[in-house]
Amino acid sequence: MKHTTRRDFIKISGAGAGSLLFAKPAMKAFSQVTGDGTIHPGEKLHRTPTYCEVCFWKCAGWVYTDKKGKIKKIIGNENDPHCNGRLCPRGTGGIGMYYDEDRLKKPLIREGKPGSQVFREASWEEALDYIANKMQDIKEKHGPECVALFSHGTGGKMISHTLKAFGSPNIAAPSFAQCRGPREVGFTATYGEDVMSPERTDIRDTRCLVLIGSHIGENMHNGQIQEMSAAIDKGATIITVDPRYSTAASHSKYWLPIKPATDIALLLAWIHVIINEELYDKEYVKKYTFGFNELKDHVRDKTPEWAYGITTIEPDIIRKTAREMAHAAPAVIVHPGRHVTWYGDDTQRSRAIAILNALLGSWGRRGGFYVPESVHLPKFPGPDYPKPKRTWKDAFPGQYNLVNEVLSTGICDATIPNPDLDCNLKGWIVYGTNLMASLPDQGKTLKAIDNLELLVVIDTMPMDTASYADVVLPECTYLERYDVIRTSPHREPHIALRMPASEPLYDSKPNWWIAKELGKRLGLEAYFPWKNIEELLDWQLKQVGSSLEEMKRIGVKKLKREYDDLYFLNGEEFEFNTNTGKIELYSTELAKENFDPLPNFTPHPEPPPGYYRLNYGRAPMHTFSRTANNPNLWEIKKENLVWVNPKVAKLWDLKNGQYVWLKNQDGVISSFPIKVRITERIRWDSVYMVHGFGHTEKRLTRAYGHGASDSELVTKVAMDPVMGGTGMRGNFVTFLTENPGKEVAS
Repeated sequence: MKHTTRRDFIKISGAGAGSLLFAKPAMKAFSQVTGDGTIHPGEKLHRTPTYCEVCFWKCAGWVYTDKKGKIKKIIGNENDPHCNGRLCPRGTGGIGMYYDEDRLKKPLIREGKPGSQVFREASWEEALDYIANKMQDIKEKHGPECVALFSHGTGGKMISHTLKAFGSPNIAAPSFAQCRGPREVGFTATYGEDVMSPERTDIRDTRCLVLIGSHIGENMHNGQIQEMSAAIDKGATIITVDPRYSTAASHSKYWLPIKPATDIALLLAWIHVIINEELYDKEYVKKYTFGFNELKDHVRDKTPEWAYGITTIEPDIIRKTAREMAHAAPAVIVHPGRHVTWYGDDTQRSRAIAILNALLGSWGRRGGFYVPESVHLPKFPGPDYPKPKRTWKDAFPGQYNLVNEVLSTGICDATIPNPDLDCNLKGWIVYGTNLMASLPDQGKTLKAIDNLELLVVIDTMPMDTASYADVVLPECTYLERYDVIRTSPHREPHIALRMPASEPLYDSKPNWWIAKELGKRLGLEAYFPWKNIEELLDWQLKQVGSSLEEMKRIGVKKLKREYDDLYFLNGEEFEFNTNTGKIELYSTELAKENFDPLPNFTPHPEPPPGYYRLNYGRAPMHTFSRTANNPNLWEIKKENLVWVNPKVAKLWDLKNGQYVWLKNQDGVISSFPIKVRITERIRWDSVYMVHGFGHTEKRLTRAYGHGASDSELVTKVAMDPVMGGTGMRGNFVTFLTENPGKEVAS
C-alpha cells in the first residue's frame, strides 16, 4: 500500500488554507468582495483576535484590516489548540460572510401571510417592541414556558440568557436531537460521562483509528484532521467503515463498504472476536467494568459469519480488523462520530462503540480518550433565573428520562396542537439555525409554524426559515462583534477572545445588544447589570487571572490543568459516575428504563424496487446550509452532486453530468435538479449527496436553485426511543430524468 503522509492527507482533504487562497476561482471571489483583494508590500495592517463562527469548531485566529478598516485576511492563532495556527477553507473564507451583499441589512416585519415574503423594513425600536409585546401577551395567556428558543452558534448564549430570565427553560439546539445526542446518551450510560465537543479523542497518539461513518477530512473538524495526519505519518492503522469511499477511506488500510443500516451487527461481531480470541484488556476489564459475563453470553453467537450475511463484510476482514484494534490497544480509538442520528437505534449503536472501546482499554488512556478540562468563568453578579413551572418534557410523560438537553423535535412536536397538553408552545425565537434544513420532515415543521403566535428569526443571512417569520432581526457577523469567551474543553484549559475587527455594516447589531435591549423591554433589566459586553468580559476575565486588555493582545491564553489526570486509567482506583461505579458494559440505567441493557441488531427497512438509500454528508468548504451563499466558498463549490454506482447508472441510462430530479418513497420531489456523478466509490444500493444545497430562498442570490436539498427528501424519520434522536437515513430515492414541472414558491 502506498504510504500517505500528513501533507498528502491535508492536500487531498482540502484542509489547508491553500485550497482557498491559491485556487483561481477563490481568488476571483476574494477580489469581488474586497476590492482588489491584494495586500501590497509594506502595507501596514492592524490585527484583532477572533474565533471562527463558520463551524462549531470555532478556531481562534487573527483578523487583519487595512488603515481604511477593510478586512484583508484571517489567519489562525498559533496558540490555539483547536487549530494550531492553521485555518481550513471555511475559516479563511469567513471574510465572505462580512462582504456578502445578500446579508440581512435592516429589521423586517412581515405584512403578508407566513411564507409570502411580504416584509417591510422597520426600526430596531419598532421590531423589538413588537417582539416584547407578543412575548408578554403569550406569557400572560399561557405562561413564559410557551416561548422557546432554537439556537446554533455562540451568540445563542446571550439570547438564551434573556429567555431564561423571562422564565422559559425551552432552549434547544438541533445539534443534539439531529446530530450528537445518541453518542452522548450512549457513552454516558457506559462511562458516566459524555464525549464532549471537541471530542476527547487522543488521535495524535493513537496507533489505530476506526471511523464508522465519520468523514474526517470532509467535515473539516480542524484539530482532528491535523491529528489524524500526524497519526498517519507515525504509521497508525486507519479502518474506515462506510458505504462510500470517502476521503478518510482513501487513506485507510482497510475500507469496509458496509451495507447501510447494519453497523450494529459489525460492532457485535468485532466484540465477539475480541472476547472469544481473548484479545481484550483483561486487567482493565476486570478492574473497571461491570457486566462482562453478560456481554460474553450476549455475543456468543454474533460471529463474523453471522455478521457477513447482514453487513456483506467478509468474515476474514472482520477478524483481521478486530485483531488490528487489539494489537494497537490501548492506543486505539473507535471514533464515536458526531452526526450519529441515522436509523432510530442510534443510542444502542453508540453503546456498542463505547463497549468496544472499553474492551480495548482505551477510555482514559494515551492514544484513546483523554480527560478534557475547561475554564469555568463565573457568572456576572445578578438575580437567579425564575423557576419554570413546566418544561418541554411535560409533552412526553415518562419518555426521555436519560436526556439532559432539550430536544428540538420535542419543541416542534409540543407546538402542534394536542388536546393532551395544557400548553402548546406559542412562540419561537430562531437564532443562527435554518430549521428548514436542520429539522427533519419539513411538513411537520411548517405545521408547527402555522400554529405559532410569534416567530422571530435572528440571523446574518435571509435563510429559508426567515420566509415564515413575523420579525427578522439582522445580526452582524462574527467579524463585527464581541461574543462570550470561548472556554471549550481540551487537553489544556484555555480561553479565547472574539472582538470586532470592523464596525457592523448596514443596520445590523450584535447578539448581546439584541438580548439586552429585548430584556429591557421585557422588564428584565436586573439580569443585565453590565453597561456593555466589554464590562462583562473584563470582569469575567479578571476572575481567572486575565483581562480584556490582555486578551486583545494575545487572543488565546492557556491555563494550567487543575489535576494531572489527562490519562487516568493506568491501574489507579477510579469510580465512574454510573450506578455501579464501573464502566457499564451491561447498562443498569437502560435496564431501569426498560431498554435493552446490551445492544442488539434489528433489521431496518429495505429500499423499494427502483429506489436507493439516500446517504448525505459534508464538504470541506461548506458548513451545512449556512455557507452555501458565501461568495468565497460558493466559488469553490456551487452545487452538490448525486453519486451513483456505475451498475445503477447503466440500468437507468444515466450519464456523467446529467441533471436529474430525485423523488423519495413518499412521492416528494426535489425542488431543483442535481447533477449525476457516476463513481465506483458508492455502493450499488445507495446514492450520496452533500447536505446544505437546493435553497428555495431567492434572496440568497448565489445559492438559490443550485443543487438539490437532502432535507427536503427526508420525510421518513425513525425516532430513537432512548433519547428522541431523529434517524434520517431511512429514506430512499429514485431518479426522474424529465422535468417534473414542480413550481418553487419563494
